[in-house]
Amino acid sequence: MDDRYLEISLDRRQVCCTARLLTDRAPLTCAAVWDAVPLSGEVYHAKYARNEIYALFPPFAATQPPLENPTVTPIPGDLCYFTFAGTELGTRAHGYDREVRPGTTVVDLALFYERNNLLLNADVGWVPGTVWGEVADGLDRMAEACNDLWRTGAEGETLSFRRA
Repeated sequence: MDDRYLEISLDRRQVCCTARLLTDRAPLTCAAVWDAVPLSGEVYHAKYARNEIYALFPPFAATQPPLENPTVTPIPGDLCYFTFAGTELGTRAHGYDREVRPGTTVVDLALFYERNNLLLNADVGWVPGTVWGEVADGLDRMAEACNDLWRTGAEGETLSFRRA
């Protein structure tokens, strides 16, 4: 299979990077994301994992992909895929007011932009994710924008995934 690439952007900040899908390591996850893009959603900055931005989506695959190419220590440039039940993220501490409710399932598409990440959530413990892509170009620009998002806030910002 030929390499497949996505453009990931913070739309209001007009910053993007390009990521290569890891189809050899996470084929089911890559296929699910590739078939679903373009995807855009309200961006969040991680509270527990550290240097991560992400958006939440309703499930978009006919069958949720299993955990592939798992990690609990993502590195800069990793794209991770998580699936959560609403009850896992439904506490007020997470700050979700629309997307997460009991009885729902959400897909979390995340981009890690700096080192020293640990996928350990105080409410549920270890949270392994599927590494399904890696940023191939533009990580420095994206990391700068992610740091700005952390300092100045995410309100009104959108994280988008589209075929490059």
